[in-house]
Amino acid sequence: MTDLFLLPGDGIGPAVAAEVRRVAAKLTPDLTIEEGLLGGASIDHHGVPITDETLAKAKAAKAVFMGAVGGSQWDSVKRDKRPEMGGLALRTGMGVFANLRPAICFKSLTDASSLKREKVEGLDFMIVRELTGGVYFGQPKLIEELADGEKRAIDTQVYTTMEIERVARVAFELARGRRNKVHSAEKSNVMETGLLWRQVVTDLHKREYSDVELVHILADNAAMQIVREPKQFDVMVTDNLFGDILSDIAAQATGSVGMLPSAALGLPGKPGLYEPIHGSAPDIAGKGIANPLAAILSFEMALRWSLGRAEQADMLVKAVEVALDSGARTPDLGGSLTTTQMTDAVLNAL
Repeated sequence: MTDLFLLPGDGIGPAVAAEVRRVAAKLTPDLTIEEGLLGGASIDHHGVPITDETLAKAKAAKAVFMGAVGGSQWDSVKRDKRPEMGGLALRTGMGVFANLRPAICFKSLTDASSLKREKVEGLDFMIVRELTGGVYFGQPKLIEELADGEKRAIDTQVYTTMEIERVARVAFELARGRRNKVHSAEKSNVMETGLLWRQVVTDLHKREYSDVELVHILADNAAMQIVREPKQFDVMVTDNLFGDILSDIAAQATGSVGMLPSAALGLPGKPGLYEPIHGSAPDIAGKGIANPLAAILSFEMALRWSLGRAEQADMLVKAVEVALDSGARTPDLGGSLTTTQMTDAVLNAL
């Protein structure tokens, strides 16, 4: 069985995936690593954003690393064959429904945040985003032409009790190992799915997790509170769309979206999917200046959650801290190091 299946993707994806390989070679040289194509790279080679063979290999591996996908060169491709559809198909096929997105501000990066130092110093909270349901997957999804020549676009938000309950359970379990507090974010004031979300989370809390503090919060207020007082949060659970948006807001509070990793988990014993939350950044692709730390920290999460190597994961987090404390910075963090040089700083600290 392959330990780590790498899917570098597009844009800066291959560059940061290469840095993951370098870190793995030094920290865990015994790991077996295989590589495949995803997104635009797969479209160019196979005509589809992910092949059945690639998905089968992902499901058979212990952990999967996915780089960002997409770029303007594939804008004319039919929507159901766009690079992003490869990522959605991968998540669905692997059954990874709980997306863990940590928002951690490293001590030496407190001044890189757009928020005041006292607001972000010591920041450490986790967004748990439902990943395989909601508006990104709901049907019908279409653009239709009306009789009067107007066009109408339809996206459908759908959630079931099971989908909400299983991701909420992940959030409550995480909170028990942290500061024992969960914020559940939805729009129950205007959305039926939000109302069901609140009901299901409330019922689960009452039945199984009454020892954990539960706070219901409207998603728009959650966005405001993240930039007002982010340290009030411990674990936040929310749906696919709101999780996508709120985690990017949280990213800026930490200093750069180039710093934030993510893990997508399914049922126990199944492989996890790990990826930096930044996009493919085609404007800097090929320039050698992409921040590799989100990718490296995604590998750290893979070591911890799927590969059973918590000791090496702890070593890697410490090495990133040491590198940052030494002043190592890529352009997004206000420095001038190249992608490779930033990884060198981490490797030197291992």
